[in-house]
Amino acid sequence: MDNNSIRSAGNRPPRQSRTGLTSTGARKAGSKSGRTRAREFALQGLYQSLVGRNTLEDIDAFTRDLAGFAKADTLHFDALLQGCVTQSEALDALILPLLDRKMAEISPVERAVMWIGVFEFQHCLDVPWRVVLNECIELAKEFGGTDGHKYVNAVLNGLAAKLRVDEVSAERHAPER
Repeated sequence: MDNNSIRSAGNRPPRQSRTGLTSTGARKAGSKSGRTRAREFALQGLYQSLVGRNTLEDIDAFTRDLAGFAKADTLHFDALLQGCVTQSEALDALILPLLDRKMAEISPVERAVMWIGVFEFQHCLDVPWRVVLNECIELAKEFGGTDGHKYVNAVLNGLAAKLRVDEVSAERHAPER
């Protein structure tokens, strides 16, 4: 071996463990479920809607051509993208009372993540409220600002108690194991 080979071997980053997480704590692509991928693609589409004002048809066509889309749950993606865009005013009306600032001051990523959470609380009753909350926190961590996930957590936690009353109440009043 020459000196360059030795030097480059010593400069390698440490091996990542095979736990399904990257060094930043995000889930590796291979360990993501179809619904998780659907949420990620829906988030990208909602961002295009909020920032670029693109039409649903254009967003849908563009997104379906992205790498990895074939592994997403397309029915869940369709429901999230179309539902959040068409119900955006109603979703905002539910979110707004829990905000400590104007909607215009919320980043488009956090706003879209909250839309996804509220939509799932209302329309995806097969997904437990804790799963919705955790998935949205993960989206905000991966795509949002530094502490945006904390804000998303606070808002969606408040809405869960209103939108999934029985489910949240039953969990909070269940005896500890």
